[in-house]
Amino acid sequence: MSRVRTGPVLGLTAQTVLLAGLAATVGLDVAGWLAGLGYGVVTCVALQRGLRRRGVDRLGPADRVTLARGVLVGGVTALVVTGFSGPTPLSVLVPMTAVALALDAVDGWVARRTGTASALGARFDMEVDAFLILVLSVQVVPVVGPWVLAIGGLRYAFVVAGWLLPWMRGTLPPRFWRKVVAATQGVLLLVVAADVLARPVTAVLAAVSLALLVESFGHDVGWLWWHRSTRPTPTSATPVPVALVPSVVALPSVPSVRPRVDAVTDRSFVAHQPV
Repeated sequence: MSRVRTGPVLGLTAQTVLLAGLAATVGLDVAGWLAGLGYGVVTCVALQRGLRRRGVDRLGPADRVTLARGVLVGGVTALVVTGFSGPTPLSVLVPMTAVALALDAVDGWVARRTGTASALGARFDMEVDAFLILVLSVQVVPVVGPWVLAIGGLRYAFVVAGWLLPWMRGTLPPRFWRKVVAATQGVLLLVVAADVLARPVTAVLAAVSLALLVESFGHDVGWLWWHRSTRPTPTSATPVPVALVPSVVALPSVPSVRPRVDAVTDRSFVAHQPV
């Protein structure tokens, strides 16, 4: 009989409470509610699946930090979607995003200090990061233009390419610059989203962010192409991933840069995340 893991359910409960608080204070429209709740439900289901596949009943200490960060990302998502029909409350969105970005450094530290780093935790960490960057990219479109969506979309384009091209699913060697680019994306987009600088300056910051991302992905794609003949061709026994965003279990194997990944010896989940 399938067991319900309480961690993901508590996360969904916290997500609902946060959305209710935002609705009562700054206001959420129907679309914002649906976006926030949809994000929370998908995250809960994905975590349940991930825990079941790993044969564990509860989240680790670092995973709880990531879950708290994920709840904040759900709130940011609801605010951004609500902003489609009116002004976005930046006085709430910016601090909430800043806390979510700060917690990104905390969960990795907790995982290393407690010796609880895992493939599931690293994947969860990556997907929360990737989705936050995608949401921030959407938020800054009115400030710098639709081309900024490439910042949030490049990672998912890389994932889709991995479904179509077997040689894109390889494991990349560690690269410190990849981590620098990953940390830079959220900070630069947050500064742009705050809309406190002149528009030309924010456009330059977004362009720098995209350029760094293109360089990082380009370098890794080139490396994978150059070494494509040294890896065995996947067999029919290789599981076919199912598209699910945000997801901790469903994206295919592509190279990773998150600090929590470095402590994990299980290489089967490795995913690219220079965002």
